[in-house]
Amino acid sequence: MNNFARIKPLFKFNRVAYYSVCLEDNETTLYQEFVEKHTIENKDKLYHIQKWLQLIGEKYGAQNRFFRNEAKFADTSALPPIGKDQKPYYVEFGKKKANNLRLYCLKASPNVVFLFNGDIKTKQKAQECLNVRKHFNLANTLTKAIDNAFREKDIIWNEDCTLISCSKDFILYY
Repeated sequence: MNNFARIKPLFKFNRVAYYSVCLEDNETTLYQEFVEKHTIENKDKLYHIQKWLQLIGEKYGAQNRFFRNEAKFADTSALPPIGKDQKPYYVEFGKKKANNLRLYCLKASPNVVFLFNGDIKTKQKAQECLNVRKHFNLANTLTKAIDNAFREKDIIWNEDCTLISCSKDFILYY
């Protein structure tokens, strides 16, 4: 395990707190990299995902039905939810469309979600898509490391399991 990351809080809504990670000595989180890349070239698709983050965070909490399972036996999931008829839906050229932009994430609890990175998915399976495969694989690796840090009590829950904490110098090895 030569690679490391640091956990960074992103934003908190009424029902969900979102976190991400900074790899190595980078100050930019994986989620920030995702937003920066897609703000111009896929801004409507990005906005659709951000509306879901807000809706999940404010109204529903991180329920399984909002997260798509991208592979069997993977704890990593993705946004947006499956289906073009869920509100808010993505509209392209005046028609409801399925959004093929993927944001990989870890739903740690109904109140805590880690946001990683993603891209435009062009194949049925994430492992077969040249765009998302590296993001999907990294998200799975980070998910396993975060799950292990919870088991080892390097990351701990607050009393009502709505937030997490770890020491300021905590390093997540993956």
